[in-house]
Amino acid sequence: MDLPGLATPPSNLTRPTPQLGAGAPGQEARVAQEFEAMVLNELFGLMFQGLSTDGPFGGGAGEAMFRPMLIQEYAKGVAASGGVGLGDAVLSEITRLQMKEGGR
Repeated sequence: MDLPGLATPPSNLTRPTPQLGAGAPGQEARVAQEFEAMVLNELFGLMFQGLSTDGPFGGGAGEAMFRPMLIQEYAKGVAASGGVGLGDAVLSEITRLQMKEGGR
C-alpha cells in the first residue's frame, strides 16, 4: 500500500543541521565564555546555598529574590576576567571540531 506524502516528513518538521564554523567571527569565544559563566553560576549557586543571611541588613524576601541575579553576575565577571580555564578548554575543542569539519 503506497501512501503519498508519507515517504518524507513535512518540511515544517525538518530542522536544519547546525554547521560548525557557520557563525560570525569570534562567536566561538563568546559561546565558550558564556558556557563557562553558566557552569560557574551553577557552582556558585551551590556555594551560596548554605550561607546564612541573618542580621540587621540581610535575609528576607528581597535577598531571596535577588541573590540568584547577584550570583549570575559574579559568574559572568569571573568568566570575563579569564575564568577557571573551562572556557579555554571549550574554545579549543570547538576549534578542533571546526578544523576536523573543514577537512572533510
